[in-house]
Amino acid sequence: MADTYDQKAGTRTHVPGQQVLRDVAKRADLGVPEGLVVAGYGGKGTAAASPWIGVFDEAINTNPKKDLYLAYIFSTDLTSVTLTLQQGVTELSEKIKNKQPFLAHLRRHAARLAAALPKSLAKDWNHRPALGGGDRPEAYAAASVAARRYEIADMPPEEELQRDLRAATNLLQRAAAAESAWRAARDDDDLDVPVLPQQRTSGEEGGESSECTTMEAPSAPPATVVRAAGFKPRNSGDYIACIAAHQQVKSRKHEELIKDFATYISKRDYTPKNQHVHPKDLTLQPSDAEHAPAPDGREWLVEAKVVRKGRADTAVREAIGQLREYSYFLYREKQLPAPHLIALFSEDIGVFAPYLEDQGISAIWQTADGWAGTSTAAAWGMVD
Repeated sequence: MADTYDQKAGTRTHVPGQQVLRDVAKRADLGVPEGLVVAGYGGKGTAAASPWIGVFDEAINTNPKKDLYLAYIFSTDLTSVTLTLQQGVTELSEKIKNKQPFLAHLRRHAARLAAALPKSLAKDWNHRPALGGGDRPEAYAAASVAARRYEIADMPPEEELQRDLRAATNLLQRAAAAESAWRAARDDDDLDVPVLPQQRTSGEEGGESSECTTMEAPSAPPATVVRAAGFKPRNSGDYIACIAAHQQVKSRKHEELIKDFATYISKRDYTPKNQHVHPKDLTLQPSDAEHAPAPDGREWLVEAKVVRKGRADTAVREAIGQLREYSYFLYREKQLPAPHLIALFSEDIGVFAPYLEDQGISAIWQTADGWAGTSTAAAWGMVD
């Protein structure tokens, strides 16, 4: 690729570098692990500034426009190639038109996913790509979760490249599991990107421009909330989010549920924490944990779910899945003590309460008069 690719030669069939890219998918001599497929990308019409070869796990994603995959991305000067665990950027770029919020979102989510990877696997993959100037190279660099760079003039032997590919495949599978858990944890599908004040989107020629800023809905006078170290209540009011040139009213009932529970549980000699614990909703420690930690050294992991339209079964199913995934990826994989598990709900879950107890998960739910829960929650002094 480095010897034949020419950004100025276009993308026609006869262009040598483009031929190399097109032929990648047909080759059977690349030593790609079973279950992975490859494809080359050199642009459409205009040659890409950073050509690349995608490596896709068929069980995870085969669409380069979104989600996660591996890629060998060349720098714009073709002096290096970086093997990177990538987020797809195309679909997101169509939703976030402004460059800086777009790149900020990619970096923020890359950091979330990188933090969920086992340190023993990720420590050798902490390279931050610098691929050169241009919108796409900059987006690829921002979207990188983990990466390793190779200099074209000093490429490692094939055996090392194969080992690196297998290690990257492992990282891809783990990051995909973490992303699945993160998505399930979202109260809704809004983008985690601030809208710039006075941002204008021009309409057709002669038409009027439109403006969109984040707007908070009116809210009731604030109740007294917990101000414990490590916990900061998030805004629970409805707000308007601008997404792809239209407006949607979003609900933050999920955050309100967490805030109410944190205020309550802090009065029961537990300290709630929701800062620097993402993607977890909340963790708990005894209020005097510094001097009297939990007897078994384990913290409490809380997953909050709003029961919507009476569908307790859906809320319970999601809570179980996330608690199990977080317990594995965020504790066991990092060799931390397994947490006590608590599923927190916005209303009574009926017959699912004993079911959760049977699964080793305590349940707590909000009532008209306060809070109720299962026997384990009562034994911990969290409910009466």
